[in-house]
Amino acid sequence: MSRERSFLQMLEASSKIQLNIALILEAKAVEAEKIRNWIVNCLDADALHCLDKQLSVPMQIHGQIVELLEGMTKLENGMCSNLKAVLEGQGSGEGGGFGMGEMDR
Repeated sequence: MSRERSFLQMLEASSKIQLNIALILEAKAVEAEKIRNWIVNCLDADALHCLDKQLSVPMQIHGQIVELLEGMTKLENGMCSNLKAVLEGQGSGEGGGFGMGEMDR
């Protein structure tokens, strides 16, 4: 397989991963909206009698969102490395041959 074909396959795979990430984030946004509505309508000081519960439930929800964003950030950083490899491998000129010389600076 040629080098160019390999680069194209990497870019195609990256675009499919980006689409899946977008779908995951969209689903998480819908889920977060549902959780927000539930918290606003159902969760009040009377439902959680002690201060520990009042703090632990929102912190647990917040922790899950932070974990998701950290995972997505790591995935995006890995994909960025792959894209840099493709761009640097495409040309011998400054910026990888795609007119992307500004991005390296």
